[in-house]
Parts: sequence; C-alpha cells; structure tokens
Amino acid sequence: MNQSATISSAAPASTRAGLLVRYGIWIALALTLLLLPYVFSSRLALSTMSLMGTMIVFALSYNMLLGQTGLLSFGHAVFFGLGGFATVHMLNLVGGNSYPIPLPLFPVVGALGGLFFGVLFGAVATKRAGTAFAMITLGIGELVASSALILRRFFGGEEGITTDRTDMLRVFGYSFGPQIQVYYLIAAWCFLSIVLMYAITRTPFGRICNAVRDNPQRVSFIGYDPSTVRFIAFSLSGLFAGVAGGLSAINFEIVNAAQMGAVESGSVVLMTYIGGVGNFAGPIIGAILVTWLQLILSDATTVWPLYVGLLFIGVVMFAPGGIAGLLSMQQPLLAARTLHRVLPYYFLMFVPGAVAVAGLAMLIETSHQFSIRAAYGPRMTLYSIPFDVTTLTPWAIGAVVFAVGLWLFLRAARLARNAYDAALPQRGNR
Repeated sequence: MNQSATISSAAPASTRAGLLVRYGIWIALALTLLLLPYVFSSRLALSTMSLMGTMIVFALSYNMLLGQTGLLSFGHAVFFGLGGFATVHMLNLVGGNSYPIPLPLFPVVGALGGLFFGVLFGAVATKRAGTAFAMITLGIGELVASSALILRRFFGGEEGITTDRTDMLRVFGYSFGPQIQVYYLIAAWCFLSIVLMYAITRTPFGRICNAVRDNPQRVSFIGYDPSTVRFIAFSLSGLFAGVAGGLSAINFEIVNAAQMGAVESGSVVLMTYIGGVGNFAGPIIGAILVTWLQLILSDATTVWPLYVGLLFIGVVMFAPGGIAGLLSMQQPLLAARTLHRVLPYYFLMFVPGAVAVAGLAMLIETSHQFSIRAAYGPRMTLYSIPFDVTTLTPWAIGAVVFAVGLWLFLRAARLARNAYDAALPQRGNR
C-alpha cells in the first residue's frame, strides 16, 4: 500500500517537472525578447536585434525544407523578397487611402504572399527531390530575380519600392517610428513564428516530413505521397519566409531585387548549416551568429564574406551537426555531471584556435592589401601594428602563427576528444 502511494505521488511530481521544463523554455525566451532592450539600449543594438529577429524567422522557415524535409533549396530568398514586396505595396496602398489597418497586422500580408508563391512554385519544384529539386529552385530564384529588372512597376527596378510605416493607424498611440517599437513588433512576430514552426514539427505531419527526409520509399510504402508532403512543407516554408520578408519591409521601409537574389539565398543556407541543420535551435543560433558577424566584420574589412565562407567550410568539415550539434553533445556530460572534466580541454583548444585565426586573418588582410588595395599603398595597420606588405616579414609571421596555432589546435582537439570519450557515462560504467 505504501509502495503504490509512493509511486502515485512520484508520477505527478515528474509530470510537473516535465511541464516546467517544456513551458519554462518558452517563458524564458519571451522574457529574453522582452528584456533585451533594457540590456542593449543603443539604436545600433536595437537595429541589430531587429535584423536578427527577422533572420531567425527566415532561417527557421528554410530549415522546414532542409532540416525537416531534406530539401536543399538555392532560391529560398524568392519568398522572402516577394513577401516583402507584397507587404510594402500594401503599406503604400493603406497609407495612401488612410484605411484603418494597424501596422502589426501587415506581416500577415507577407505571409499570404509567401504562401501564394510557395504554392505556385512548389507545384513544379516538389515533383522532384535531391539535386533536381535544388536546380529547379536555383532556376526559379534566378528567374524571379531577373524579372525584377523587367517588371519595374511592381519591383521598382534597381531602386526598389519604399514606404513609410508611420502612416498606418496608430495602436495605443504607438507610431512605430522609434526603433524600439519596431523591435518589439518584430520580437512578437519572431516569438509567434518560432512557436508555430516548432508546433508543426511536433505534429504527425512534421513526423511524416522527417520520414520523407530519411526514407521516401518507405513513406510511399505506408501510403503517403512524398511529393504531396514536400509540396505542403514547401508552401508552409514560403509562408514563414514571407513573414520574414514582411518584417524586413517594415524594419527598413524599402524592398529591392537584391533581397530575392542568390546572395540572400546563400546567406540563409550558411545560417542554417552553421547553426545546425538537425536541431530546431540550430537555425536560430546560426541566424544570430551570422548576422552579428556580417555587421561586425563589414565594419572591419571589405573581404568579410571570405571569413563567413571559411567558417562555413570549417563547420561542414569538422562539425557537421553545426554549433547546436556541438552543444547537444554536452547533454550526456551534463546529465552525468562530468562536464567539468572536459572544460579545461575545451579551453586548451580555444587558445591555439584563436591564434590560428589571427594568423589566417593576417595572411588574408595582407594579401588583400597587396593585390586588391594596391592603389592605396603598401602600408597597412593590423592589430594596431603598422607594417609594409611588400616585405617578407608580415607574410612570414602570418604563416608561422597560423601553422603553429593550427598544429596546436589539432593536438588539443585530439586530447579533448579523448577526454570527452572518457567522461561519457557509458564509458564510466564500463
């Protein structure tokens, strides 16, 4: 009798703990989005966080294709751009006629625009999978991007279409002119989109998408049509990409053809892979990191895309699961309370890794100054040290620092791997 009472009392306790973990993450996310402007209150920080929120929605929408359904698209920015154009035209229409529609509802227009074109293009693209699908989406992306220079009335040519978000109906006195008000609008839509996209992954449809990704033949065998599943996932992905495009139109008050091009499509691929394709949080991490790197590196160097590309190559080669995959690898150590055994080795990896990056950056910047920026003269300053790129010294120092740092990093990585294997709970039990 006492044993059964103990079991029955333990069950509700475990249920409450599970509910606390499940909803605690969402409460923490909402509080983080709410309190961030109080920690980072400058206009630059608010603009950066607004851009990050938009890119999070965009990257998660792409992960619905790549991570959940296994569809590699090279033209996903089409729905981002078309959703933005639909939103900016509606903003101009409503503002010019003084219709009583508040600004926070306009991302719905972007969502409908993304959904419409997702259905239109998905009916063609999702008939095939794999490489054929990737090439079809690349062709669709280039077709739409080139059409922007022809259909000038809708796309505005190279200048794009501008708008004024403050012309809309004010809600509780908010004009959405100050950046902090725009941030909270984007944060609210970002939170709602994250919740909805996560909810989709937990539905039976989300599980079928995973099955199509892993084994489409088996899906056909149990009675589902893989092309239909791909079509629905493609359309929903376009919907959320349209939401991101609408948020971008509200944030920047301009939309142009560049937002539909190959560069924007490539950026979302980088975000998703760097963050981690196989983890729902991966695109969120990737969007935050890549956006921050783009803003920071673009102020420091003109060859910043090279650094982002090298980061992408490094992640694909040495951490296929992305940053989220590396973090999830630490969960067994946290559960076994053995993470402290490995942390010193991680720090041991970080130091020579930073040295190798510094040496590589010196070689890249020296090469850039020597070749592309030769007209500005041979002298440059890096790490507060002036030097002449026509002499052998900076090249030799950069090469030696990079080589030594890389060698030490690889040795430290081997030690960290051995320490990680030894700290795993099953290794301890054996």
